[in-house]
Formats: sequence, structure tokens, C-alpha cells
Amino acid sequence: MLTLYDNPFSPFARKVRMVLRFKGLEFESIDALALDEHDRLVAVNPRVEVPVLVDGGFTVTDSTDIVYYLEDRFPTPTVLPVEPELRAKARRWQRIADTLLDAIIHDISIWTWPTHQRPDEPPEGLLDAGRDDLRNVLIQLEDSLGDRGFVCGDLSIADFALFPHISALKPLGILLEESTHPRLLRWNREMRSQALVRQDLDYVKQSAFEKFVSGQSPYEDDKIVWRGDRIEWLLAHGFHDWLLVELEAGRAVVPRSV
Repeated sequence: MLTLYDNPFSPFARKVRMVLRFKGLEFESIDALALDEHDRLVAVNPRVEVPVLVDGGFTVTDSTDIVYYLEDRFPTPTVLPVEPELRAKARRWQRIADTLLDAIIHDISIWTWPTHQRPDEPPEGLLDAGRDDLRNVLIQLEDSLGDRGFVCGDLSIADFALFPHISALKPLGILLEESTHPRLLRWNREMRSQALVRQDLDYVKQSAFEKFVSGQSPYEDDKIVWRGDRIEWLLAHGFHDWLLVELEAGRAVVPRSV
């Protein structure tokens, strides 16, 4: 049995869940970011990040490494196109989703996501910079889609990596319009028509509802995890002074290196 150290809301965990279901694989899911599962997560990943896949006695961390492990271990159905050009394209869009899109959405959602309750205001210009960069990525994705139903023709890792981020745009103030994003809207409808995507959306909504009913927020407001591309995007836009204040105040957490 495969065990996935998971979280309902992590876009990286969502990507892996959809790949597992696409391949028809049974797995045990553990909400590893729950407080009572913290020690178990540390034992399999000292960086305390999800997802983590355990296959018997073998452990794989990092969502992309997990996807490629699953592709090698269970090659059919494949999440990578056969043609070299399309395979490179799928990997490129997965990388954009996992790095740039995640960084921007993470960094601006701290103040725009409905469930976040930060008492402070964002640094001047941060939200505008994030939304501008998101719009630029959407223009590229709109052009890249062409007349295909999915990003690379058939359903692939590109779609599974992008969907969790694209589905988070509306609460951030980014709307897809028929006049400017007809292909993206068509792609979004096509994705939501997939049973495995609907299953994932239902899981996210149900998990959020359960936390709200219990009086919990699904997100932490007082300690935010900053790493890699999330920090790079901040620095590239000149918000280093703000990040330093957050670090000194103990509101920013940087995963340990392993």
C-alpha cells in the first residue's frame, strides 16, 4: 500500500493525489500538517513539507520527484506525453506551476485569501506586482493552449500541476474572461469535468468546511513558510526589507536544509 503524507490544501499534494487517481492507484492519505501528525511527518521529511510518498520501505519527497517515481513504477497510464517536444512542454508547465505560480499565489494570498486574518497591510505594491505577474503567466498559458483540450493534447502532468493554482485565482482578484481567456476557460471546464478532479475539489471543500465548523482556519496566519521561489519572487520585486522584519519577528519560517 502506498502512503501519502498529504494535506487537502497543498497544491503540490493535490497534484500528486490527482496523479495517483489518474493511474488508478490505491493509497492511504495522512493529513501530515495536522498537529497530531507532526512527529510522523518529521520522521519521513525533516523539512516538514508535504507531500511525501512512502512505498513499502522507500520514501520519496518533493512532488515532482514523487510524480516521476510513480511514472517509473506504474508507467501506464502515463502522465507524460510520448513526443519529446510535448514531453518537454509538459515538464516546463509543471515547473512554472510549482515555482512561479506557487510563489506569486502564496505571497499575495496572505492578505487576499478569505480565510487569512492577517492584521497588517501588505507592503506597498506587492499585490499589484503579483497580479501583474499572474496576468502575464495567464497570457502565456492562453497562447500555449491553442486548440487543444488540455495543455499538451492529452491529460498530463502539466494539467495536474496547473489546476490547483488556476482554481485559486478568483479569491485573489484575478478573473478569467471569455473575451481574453477563452481557451483557459474551456480548459478549466474540461478539467472540472474529469471525475478525479471533481473528487479532489470535493475533498478540498469538505476539508475546509470541517475546519471552519470546528472554528479552525485551514491556514496559519502568525507563521508563514518561506522558501526558494517564494523568497526569490519577493526579492526580485524589492520586498527584502519587509521579509527581514518578518524573519526577525518570528512570523516567517524557513525549512531546514537536509
